[in-house]
Amino acid sequence: MKLNLQQLNQKLTSEALPPVIWLSGDEPLLLIEAGDAVRASATAQGISERRVLEVDARWDGADLIAANQSMSLFGERELIELRLQAKLSDKGRKALLEYVHSANPDNLLLIVSERIEAAQSKAKWFTQVQESGWWVPIWPIEYSQLPGWIAQRIKQAGLQAEPDAVSLLAERVDGNLLAAKQEIDKLALLAEEGGITTELILASVSDSSRYTVFDLSSSFLRGDLSRALKVLHTLESEGTEPPVILWLISRELRLVLELAEAHARGQALNGLFKKLRIFEKRQSDYQRAVQRAPASHYQQCLLACSGVDALIKGQAKGDVWTALSEMLVAIATPGLQAYQLDVSRPG
Repeated sequence: MKLNLQQLNQKLTSEALPPVIWLSGDEPLLLIEAGDAVRASATAQGISERRVLEVDARWDGADLIAANQSMSLFGERELIELRLQAKLSDKGRKALLEYVHSANPDNLLLIVSERIEAAQSKAKWFTQVQESGWWVPIWPIEYSQLPGWIAQRIKQAGLQAEPDAVSLLAERVDGNLLAAKQEIDKLALLAEEGGITTELILASVSDSSRYTVFDLSSSFLRGDLSRALKVLHTLESEGTEPPVILWLISRELRLVLELAEAHARGQALNGLFKKLRIFEKRQSDYQRAVQRAPASHYQQCLLACSGVDALIKGQAKGDVWTALSEMLVAIATPGLQAYQLDVSRPG
């Protein structure tokens, strides 16, 4: 069954969970929050254990089949979470279908992935998975809908905002929902008697010590390494979580890679900007990235993200923030040799 976010939230509080829930999309905040909502519902419905399986292009699904066949020592129900970092291989798709056809009714399989292309959503194997549960494609908020979304989030935070303040904030974040959330969280600390004014927003954004992940994105896309590193270090000092930053870097690299490959084929980028939902005010940042380096450079950097991911998960030794800094250096410096993270596996 295909659901939108609103339908998902309604069903999570009113129905028993299906065997499979697949969340897909390229909007980090909405995807994270949807995943949190599913996990909370699973806990409320008696699922007390959780197992996370990371999926790359080489994944053959053996761990998923083993998880489906194993029984908890105490008979507890289990949430099995698949985090797709790449498209499923033939073996991976076969294993997923095997799971779907023989799923343990006491368990829930939660799949989290980037957006599902139209052709993939029509594939026979995907249709079978979808029919076994809920598929929730999560789309970015359209620019015209952004002020309304921001106003709703401000209200949920127990605040009030002037209409002009909402419009100003929407212009400031330019479609980046993670940045919008960060700004609202900061404004909640600054607002007097719960009121957000244009003056408050201008005072907040004019403070050069305050950055959002949106500022980081713009800096490294433009190749402004000095500013990108400054923003990164500020985000670190303000307590921004490394997974959020890595998600942003990976997402931007995927977009630039797609644009760079199209550019190499002689394809005009204007139509692709619209397809990828890249707002006009940010298109120049992506154009500069495409002109600065070939697609192979961004492919190399994207592959290197797995090294940082291993650090975050404790699967490798090294400093996460140093690795993120090295990522920014690599992205902004096409002349460097193949980027390799200097990390070692524990044990």
